[in-house]
Amino acid sequence: MTNVRASGTDDKAKLIPVTKFSLEEALEYIQGDEYVELTPKSIRIRKIYLDENERKRKGK
Repeated sequence: MTNVRASGTDDKAKLIPVTKFSLEEALEYIQGDEYVELTPKSIRIRKIYLDENERKRKGK
């Protein structure tokens, strides 16, 4: 293994555009394991348990 990346591999990465929600839309969209964070500048949806292992433990 070397520390050199192949050229052109970053061109294939596709990013999904951000979906803008109103507060009501975000509350309708979330699942039971998510929060809606409301700040003066943005509305964010995030998981209650950020650690994936902890999410799996709580899901059982």
